[in-house]
Amino acid sequence: MSEKYHLIGIKGSGMSALAHILYDMGHEVQGSDIEETLFTQIGLEAKGMTLYPFGKSNIEPDMTVIIGNAFKDDHVEVIQAKQTGAKCVRYHEFLGSLAGGFTSIAISGTHGKTTTTGLLSHVLRLNHPTSYLIGDGTGKGVENSEYFVFEACEYQRHFLAYHPDYAIITNIEHDHPDYFKDIDDVLDAFNTFVSQCKKMVIACGDDPEVKKLKASTKIMTYGFETSNQVIATNVLKNSEGTTFDVLINGEFYHTFVTPFFGDHMILNSLAVIAVCYLEGLNPSIVEKDLRLFEGVKRRFAQKAHHEQIIIDDYAHHPTEISVTLKAVRQKYPDRELVAVFQPHTFTRTAAFINEFAQSLNLADHIYLTEIFGSAREANGTVDIQTLIDKCHSGHLITKETVNQLHQYPTAVVVFMGAGDIKKYEDAYTRLPWNVEA
Repeated sequence: MSEKYHLIGIKGSGMSALAHILYDMGHEVQGSDIEETLFTQIGLEAKGMTLYPFGKSNIEPDMTVIIGNAFKDDHVEVIQAKQTGAKCVRYHEFLGSLAGGFTSIAISGTHGKTTTTGLLSHVLRLNHPTSYLIGDGTGKGVENSEYFVFEACEYQRHFLAYHPDYAIITNIEHDHPDYFKDIDDVLDAFNTFVSQCKKMVIACGDDPEVKKLKASTKIMTYGFETSNQVIATNVLKNSEGTTFDVLINGEFYHTFVTPFFGDHMILNSLAVIAVCYLEGLNPSIVEKDLRLFEGVKRRFAQKAHHEQIIIDDYAHHPTEISVTLKAVRQKYPDRELVAVFQPHTFTRTAAFINEFAQSLNLADHIYLTEIFGSAREANGTVDIQTLIDKCHSGHLITKETVNQLHQYPTAVVVFMGAGDIKKYEDAYTRLPWNVEA
C-alpha cells in the first residue's frame, strides 16, 4: 500500500538513499533541505521528488515525517511537522523498522562502511533481489527483496536501533570525540550492537579493539592473521590490482583476483566473502562479481586531468587518510603524490592532530584547507596553521589559490575530506591549465 513520506534533510547521504528506496517501493516521497545544490539531489529530482527549502514545506497530517539525525527538535521543520499532527520518526528508528522485513545485513565500523556496503550490495544484487542503502547517497528498493544491505553508524549509538540478521564490523576506533568519551565508550556501544545481531557478526579480527569485544559464538573473524576464521594469504599486489587466496576454518576456499588496491580493500572483500559463504553463494561467482565492482561515490574516485590523475575520497580520519595514500602508492608507484585535505570538525582535528600529520606525511606534498565546522560545530580552539606546522611539507590552500597544484604536472592529486572539499576540486579542474603557476 502506497504511503506518503516527507524527509527532513533529504539531501543528506543516508536520507537521500532512503528516499530512493521508499520511492522505488511505490511510495510518495518529498522532502526538505538547505537551498544550496548538493550532488545527492540530482537523482531525487530526476525521479520527480519535490524538494522544499527548510521552513516552506507542504507537510500534511497523513504523512510520515522522517527526521534526519542532524536536526534537533527545535528545528523549524520538526516543529512544523509536529504541529500538523503528522507521524514523526527519527531516521535511524525508521531504518531499524524497515530492515525488519528482510534478511538484513548492517555494515558498521569506524572506517570502510560505505565501500563495504557498496561491495556487498553489488555482489548480492547480481544473485538475489536486494535492496540497499549506501552512505554515498545511493539507495535502491527492489520489490520482493530477499536482502537489505545498509550502513549502520555508531555516532550517538544510532546503530542500536538495529537488530540485523548479519552485521559486519570493519574496525573499531575512537572517532566522534564530541560524543564518545574514549575508546572504552565506543567499545561498549559495539558490544551492545553485537548482542542485538540475530545470526552472525563478521568482524575484522586483526583490529586490536575488535579483539576486545566480549567473546561470542556469534562472531566470525576475518583478516590476515592466522587466528581468524576467514584468512587472506598468498597476497600478490601490483599496479593492476590484488590477488589473494582465502582460507575458511583452515581449509582453502578460493583464489580471488581483484582490481582493488590497498590492504583495506582486501579486508573489505573478506567481509563480503564471509557473508556470501554463510549464505551459500558460489565462490567463483562471487569472485567474478567482485571484479565488476566500480566503486562508490567519493571513495577513491579517479579521473585524468591533463597529465595528472585526480582522486576524490571521503577520508576524514587519520586511519582513512593513511590507507587511501598507501593505495595510491600501490596503483601509481612512479608518480608524485599530492594530498589536498580539508579537516572535518574542530573536535576531531584537535583530538587527532598528531595522527593527522603522521598520515598526511605519507604524501610528497601536503595542502590543507581551513577546517570545515559541520552543522553541529561552527568553531573551535584549534586552527589549521597548527596542523600545517606539523606536516613535513604543509601549505594552506583556498579555492582562490588552487592553481598552486599546477606545479606538479604529472602527479596524483588526492582531494580528501567529509565537508565541501569537492568545491576545491571543482575550482581546480575549471582553471585554464598553466604549469608555470
